[in-house]
Formats: sequence, C-alpha cells, structure tokens
Amino acid sequence: MEIVQIREAKSSFSALVAAAENGRPTLVSRHGHPCAMIVPVADGARLYPLDMPNLASHLLALPEPLFTERDTVPLRGIDFE
Repeated sequence: MEIVQIREAKSSFSALVAAAENGRPTLVSRHGHPCAMIVPVADGARLYPLDMPNLASHLLALPEPLFTERDTVPLRGIDFE
C-alpha cells in the first residue's frame, strides 16, 4: 500500500483515484499520522453499503397502507390556576 502526504495527495488526486480503480489502495497521512484512505469502491462498499435501506423505504414498500390509531388521552392533567 502506498503512503502519501496530504500535500502530495492533493496534487496527484487523479492518479490516486486511478490507482484505486485498479485495486491499489492509498493511505493519506498528515504530519506523519494516517488520516484517510483512498480505496476501490468494492472495498469501501463492504464497510459502507451504497444502497443501505432505511425505515422510510421499508414502510413505503409495504403492500397496503399502514394505519395506526392515535391515543388522544392527555399525558397529564392541565391546571390553569
């Protein structure tokens, strides 16, 4: 794995993206400490799925409408004195 300083990564970003497309990850460091990594999409998608489902998509996919009853009982009494 290649390690580059952030300054060099800025100036050669296109080359780093091309390397990731060819399956070669690159570690980016700032002041000698790793701060980011440029990886191929397939590797990154294993950690962060591109089409991660959420609750809204599950509810919209239900075959029939979801009806719920609302409880109208107040949570506590109201005193206007």
